Amino acid sequence: MEAVAKAKYVRISPRKVRLVADAVRGMKVGEALNKLQFTPKKAAVLMSKVINSAVANASQRPDVDVDQLYIKKAFVDGGPTLKRWRPRAMGRAYIIRKRTSHITVVLDER
Repeated sequence: MEAVAKAKYVRISPRKVRLVADAVRGMKVGEALNKLQFTPKKAAVLMSKVINSAVANASQRPDVDVDQLYIKKAFVDGGPTLKRWRPRAMGRAYIIRKRTSHITVVLDER
């Protein structure tokens, strides 16, 4: 049975989180959390939180064995972009895009 967890409107670029999501997709949950613990990226902390939330969601069902869970899907979608501006020379303004992400993790039993 599948268990899903989502983190929405996370203030990090989707491109940065996708690197971490690609690294743990298809792994067993224990291996993935161990790998994320030693990954020196901000996205690794966020991804481990979402995986732990999905494990907690799965453990609510009595027929699910938590030790047999693996990451079936892990994908990152872009959220809304906060648009800011920075003053530049001769009265111009450059846009700064502060991107957000929606992280989704789906766990399943092997």
